Amino acid sequence: MTHAASPSDAETFDYVIVGAGAAGAVLANRLSTNPRVSVCLLEAGSPDTSPWLRIPAGFIKVVYDPAWTWQFSAEPTELTAGRRIALPQGRTLGGTTSINGMIYNRGQAADYDEWAAQGCPGWSYREVLPYFRRSQRWLGPTDDDYHGRTGELPVSHLAWHHPICEAFIAGAVAAGLPRNRDYNGADQAGVGYFQRTIGGRWRSSTARAFLRPIRARANLAIRTRAQTTQVLFDGPRATGVRYMQGDGQHTRTVLARREVVLCCGTLNTPRLLELSGIGHPSRLSALGIELRHALPGVGENLADHFSVRVVARVANARTINELSRGVGLAGQIARWIIGRPSLLSVSPSLVHWFARSSSEVARPDLQGVFTPASYREGAIGVLDDYPGMTAGVWAHRPKSRGSIHLRSADPREPPLIQANYLSHPEDRHTLVRGIRMARNLLRMPELARYFQSESLPGSEIDDDDALLSFAKRYGVSAQHLVGTARMGSPDDTGAVVGPDLKVHGLSGLRVADASVMPATPSGNTCAATMMIGEKGADLLLATPGG
Repeated sequence: MTHAASPSDAETFDYVIVGAGAAGAVLANRLSTNPRVSVCLLEAGSPDTSPWLRIPAGFIKVVYDPAWTWQFSAEPTELTAGRRIALPQGRTLGGTTSINGMIYNRGQAADYDEWAAQGCPGWSYREVLPYFRRSQRWLGPTDDDYHGRTGELPVSHLAWHHPICEAFIAGAVAAGLPRNRDYNGADQAGVGYFQRTIGGRWRSSTARAFLRPIRARANLAIRTRAQTTQVLFDGPRATGVRYMQGDGQHTRTVLARREVVLCCGTLNTPRLLELSGIGHPSRLSALGIELRHALPGVGENLADHFSVRVVARVANARTINELSRGVGLAGQIARWIIGRPSLLSVSPSLVHWFARSSSEVARPDLQGVFTPASYREGAIGVLDDYPGMTAGVWAHRPKSRGSIHLRSADPREPPLIQANYLSHPEDRHTLVRGIRMARNLLRMPELARYFQSESLPGSEIDDDDALLSFAKRYGVSAQHLVGTARMGSPDDTGAVVGPDLKVHGLSGLRVADASVMPATPSGNTCAATMMIGEKGADLLLATPGG
């Protein structure tokens, strides 16, 4: 029998933060800096104890392991050739920062200026740049106007270089892309090596950077294996949360004197809001959930990057495919142990290329990645048994929109995710142009020594319809989901929170994670989500009594 906690069982803190991921860990760190403030941080997953969560190359061992991730997936559609699209989300301290590809990419200044212009004052690039800088401990030589040197999160340049990467960069430059050593600086456009959330040999998750150094603070309580199932209210004011522990047969209550902050992520935050009776009235009624507050935008506006890869066989070089096996792997392990540049300390994507899909586009609308490796078709995380290289690409600012909603009132049941990839015709046109560009970059003369043949999609697939069909059959999520509790003004009927991150129409409840992003930034979303955590902490502390 489920035991519902009575008021005498409840713990009380000033702030209750739900979710210990990219934003939640940052928030817990910043709020608990004041010893007069008490903070409770709830995480549904386990502590980040696995060594695979620390070794950069270990991501493939955990990303599809339900011990460390929510194994969500988007519903199949004709535009994904009837396939479900995997959407694993981190379920441990650090959230997805503990299992992701470790790329540090803020996006473009214009992204945030557009947020501010579309009903989110205070979120322009000039206003959010200090928050990006605050978190960062930049380990590379570049312009300190854009980078922080004293933050908790180590961010580094790639130290392990491969001759095929250099050839790819040279070919991209010859094709007209500028060599750009700092895409997080004044301009994103161009080609170069990625900046990564890696410090020395180790992954820099927000758990390692922001929580581990402060875990002994007397005013911070971190509860793991604690899945929050409901936000509690007294009238319109959030007063705490209820969560399940262990086998789900026991529930506990934790109360908040000041505020509850949801940092559960783009998929789990709307899920929790709906479980708490906040959402579209008819949708909640159909599930037998009592309406607490009508907000039709909850779970809507889901956006993501849909990524497609072009793969080629390689000649005259050993690629990661061979270096990760047998004697080659033993050598890389030895280098890693003694602190030398090694395959074990690289991110999955090594080289970036940001480009415009046509001359009519004012700023880069394509993000490309390159790595001297390739994965076996139909096998998750298994490298090909021949030398290979991959150029992936996606549309930077997709216009396709989907949704995430409850299937039932049972908090243990996975949500219904309709991603609607490629549903907007502009996304389809941009992606096809991106595939052509990726293919052309692999065939530049500078790579001729290494390029043997194209294995995906294959040279016989050439017209636009065939390339789009290929994208439908092979495209995957880049795991950059945003927007399901988006920011906007109170008169915006689709908005869930205001620029102060407060949930419209309620008090004592805010959201601070990627779900509040009005639109997808032109890049990976981890850095932007940490920025939201930083700014969210300032907003909370600026509130009277905060």
